[in-house]
Amino acid sequence: MQSQKDSSYYIGSTKNLDTRIIKHNNGYSRYTKSKRPWKLVYKEEYDTLSKAKTREYNLKSMKSKITIEKLIKNDGPIV
Repeated sequence: MQSQKDSSYYIGSTKNLDTRIIKHNNGYSRYTKSKRPWKLVYKEEYDTLSKAKTREYNLKSMKSKITIEKLIKNDGPIV
């Protein structure tokens, strides 16, 4: 997700994407609360939560806004 307040990104995994976005935009997460509203800009789907968590940690290790933006633009679907 991308903050429409400061353009920062949030990477996470969930079983229910719609509910997760609603919770972030309603302030249920301490980290994302101050950066609302959030917009979904990219998603990947996996058949197990374990695979999704592994990918989440991989993406978070990039720690580069430019790398994340290239992923969104070139390698995956933009939602």
